[in-house]
Amino acid sequence: MTLATASSRVDNIRHSLIGLKMPRALEMLDTTLRRIEQGQIDGIEALDELLLEELSLRENRRIKAALRMARLPTVKTLAGFDFSFQPSLDRNRIMALAGLDFINRAEVVHLLGPPGTGKSHLATALAVEAVRAGKLVYFIPLADLVAQLAKAERDGTLRERIRFLCRASLLVVDEIGYLPVTPGGGNLFFQLVNARYEKGAMILTSNRGFAEWGEVFGDPVVATALLDRLLHHAVVVQIEGSSYRMREHAALVPENLRANALTNPPMPKRRGRPPTKGQSDQGG
Repeated sequence: MTLATASSRVDNIRHSLIGLKMPRALEMLDTTLRRIEQGQIDGIEALDELLLEELSLRENRRIKAALRMARLPTVKTLAGFDFSFQPSLDRNRIMALAGLDFINRAEVVHLLGPPGTGKSHLATALAVEAVRAGKLVYFIPLADLVAQLAKAERDGTLRERIRFLCRASLLVVDEIGYLPVTPGGGNLFFQLVNARYEKGAMILTSNRGFAEWGEVFGDPVVATALLDRLLHHAVVVQIEGSSYRMREHAALVPENLRANALTNPPMPKRRGRPPTKGQSDQGG
């Protein structure tokens, strides 16, 4: 092959890469050609590397867009979680959840514990794992979720909003119990939970025990109906310990507040339907 012919072929490759919208492969082309000329790699290896670079770029773009659509407040990972600070937490159990089988089984993961113990971090990290695995994820605090549903009800679009929220393979509802639920909010949340029941997975974080949900939602009947569905196919992770955020200033907090922060939410008696064979150890 003459030099002119080789140059023409390279130009054709460039035009093809532009037409195929492969910017990373185009960026790496000259470097790859030099490596071929120097005998570092052969043609097959070069083609393989160019395609891998392009696939990596596209995957990173997909993940970035999916994380944005998931509305995560921040991106946190399991690698960034300090398990040594919460020795009550079973690391192996959390890593098993990161395998995402609970999403395929449409289970509900409950992360319970005092403020600052890592519930939201874990929920976010599991959501990030789901996004990376190609799952559609939506993250929202309970107060914002109830506000969305209430607005949709006023606008006459509640059914459409619930249908939208049911599209996600994983719905993460954060901060249950931190703010009072507005009147009627418990019923709206129940409608969403009922629509997702046995169809879509959820992660719920709460600083309140299930026995307090009647107070949280302002209606014991609604709370019982919620728990009936949310505990049927469930994994309950209880986190005990002090606040990670306050670890450097714990001595400045009054003793009675420290004691309250360390109090664990009471675990409920078994509710709902009896466990099915082969279900998770916290399922029921």
